[in-house]
Amino acid sequence: MSTTHPTVAVIGAGTIGLSWAALFAGHGLRVRVTDPRPDLAEAVGAALAEAAPHLARQGLDTAGLADRVRLAGEVTEAVRDADVVQESGPESAAFKRALFARLVREAPSHALLLSSSSALPATTFTDGIDDAGRILIGHPFNPPHLVPLVEVVPGRRTREDSVTRAVAFYRSVRRVPVVERKEVPGFVGNRLQNALSREAVRLVEQGVVGPAELDMIMVNSLGLRWSTVGPFLGAHLGGGPGGYRHMAEHIGPSMRQLGDSSGRPAQTPEQTERLIRAVEDAYGSRSYRDLTGERDRKQLAVLDALEQATADERDQETRP
Repeated sequence: MSTTHPTVAVIGAGTIGLSWAALFAGHGLRVRVTDPRPDLAEAVGAALAEAAPHLARQGLDTAGLADRVRLAGEVTEAVRDADVVQESGPESAAFKRALFARLVREAPSHALLLSSSSALPATTFTDGIDDAGRILIGHPFNPPHLVPLVEVVPGRRTREDSVTRAVAFYRSVRRVPVVERKEVPGFVGNRLQNALSREAVRLVEQGVVGPAELDMIMVNSLGLRWSTVGPFLGAHLGGGPGGYRHMAEHIGPSMRQLGDSSGRPAQTPEQTERLIRAVEDAYGSRSYRDLTGERDRKQLAVLDALEQATADERDQETRP
């Protein structure tokens, strides 16, 4: 793979593919986009124009953004000189199996073959494909030119060097790649999102709260918290200086009384202890004061940005 200006083929020009194309072009990469949609040129042009201000705010040079993107009539043309292929096609194992078999044949032998699949692990569509060692999941969150996470999920036949290259590639375009070492449908992000969505629907259906009120609760509590710390670090800090162990021992029992809608049995003491130790291994090397100080600075920054955005919206509404 070229270390200066690699060529990236974007297969599929839906919402995700167009956002990927804008991100890659914003980082100076040569981009080749293909999709059978008849309005491909218009869609790409509109997506680049819409993304340009966002990319500029990230400090990227958007001059000549469109010049770095070329349309390809079909897959063979798009991948001919590609160093990386980012597939963002239909969520269908049959479609992906046929496409990736073709990509293995027609893309250069060094090209990394990545799928934006939201739920299908790579192993579900790579059985029987030669050279599946360079195929793996690179699942973004919409829109990828703004949301930094990319779930990097190797299949059973993915080579370790392909994982390493995928991580390096996504870091080169300022994404945050997280490697997941076990394939599960939906990966991690969508499973967490799905669990929260199921509970949100249940609360609304039961008449506990309305949709607008539930969203307000999320935005002004968990949404704010989780924009700066995740569930485990949040719980670790919620336990005070005693950390996650204090949280699990003193607050955990009352939280477990809320019930588990999945029907999963309660954790055994041994399972709880293993989880406590895992959280302590992750965060125990830093002091409570250090971690809470960092959390508070980030949360204040988010609140300041939201307040400014609200003020800007009000200003626009009052303009003649």
